[in-house]
Amino acid sequence: QVQLVESGGGLVQAGGSLRLACAASGGTFSSYSMGWFRQVPGKEREFVAAISWSGGSTYYADSVKDRFTISRDDAKNTVYLQMNSLKPEDTAVYYCAADRGITIATMPAGYDYWGQGAQVTVSS
Repeated sequence: QVQLVESGGGLVQAGGSLRLACAASGGTFSSYSMGWFRQVPGKEREFVAAISWSGGSTYYADSVKDRFTISRDDAKNTVYLQMNSLKPEDTAVYYCAADRGITIATMPAGYDYWGQGAQVTVSS
């Protein structure tokens, strides 16, 4: 069983930056593809970014491309989401997720383990 714990959320002004971290334990982190999703009340969980198990491939939602960067540090069992040029519409609870599959998934159903979420609030 894999446990995921997000950190780094908070309140930031529009145009600012935050970096989320997701620490994994209880599994073989280097074998999992990792993803970030976000959710606002009343809406479905939305794909943000994903990185392959090797780190060689990354994928981004169009809404965050060129502003967000996903990366991983297998030595620390941690995946990061660097968020720059933040906008009020980026406000959400951000979740990290781990996928035991070979291919990268962009749908929540493709992931096997989830963190508890971290609130990100961007003020205008």
